[in-house]
Amino acid sequence: MSDKAPLDAAGREAIRQRYLAVDTSNVADVLDALGLPDQGLAPSFGPYPAHVDRLAGWAYTIRGQMTPFPLGGDAEKMKACQGVSPGEVTVWSGDGEGICYFGELIAIGMKERGCVGALVDGGIRDISWIGEQKFPVFARYRTPVQSIGRWKVNACQVPVLMRGATARHVEVKPGDFILADEDGAIVIPADLVEKVLVEAERLTATEVLIRKELSQGLSLAEALAKYGHV
Repeated sequence: MSDKAPLDAAGREAIRQRYLAVDTSNVADVLDALGLPDQGLAPSFGPYPAHVDRLAGWAYTIRGQMTPFPLGGDAEKMKACQGVSPGEVTVWSGDGEGICYFGELIAIGMKERGCVGALVDGGIRDISWIGEQKFPVFARYRTPVQSIGRWKVNACQVPVLMRGATARHVEVKPGDFILADEDGAIVIPADLVEKVLVEAERLTATEVLIRKELSQGLSLAEALAKYGHV
């Protein structure tokens, strides 16, 4: 167990902002080097709307399952969403297919609590309206079909499984870090968040130098000889 004191709110936000400046590809390379090759999420996860900003934040997990129930709302979903804190990304997991896990109104409520986006192993709707809220969402699909009467939240802030890229599932625990951009989404374990960030920033700085020198006439072969594989 780490002897480091827990980060305060300012420290957590500082790390989140730094992650917004690195790419998932560099984070994936760092995780590979650390012996964690299966942290990437399935290629079907994508941004909604398509022009959404990248997603970065601390995981707040929500789990549900297909459960027929009377219309009238999902009290457990509302309760779960009320626990979200600033700087967190809601991570939605469950067996729902063809239905949305949430739409515009829940997104507004989460944003009011300081939530910085959502990662959804399922569907969303009200995409254009969520986009107007500038609330980044990465999900597997979109659908007009609501979850009420079909899919119900059964837990929050527990480890959840999300569909993976190189493994069937990726486990996400509360407090892990989520990063998503044009290349996809990836999960950084909580105890490695700072270590991975520092190395990803180093790779990013190296890539900036390589691009600059390539633009000034350095050949690719010369760049690889000088900087090695990046």
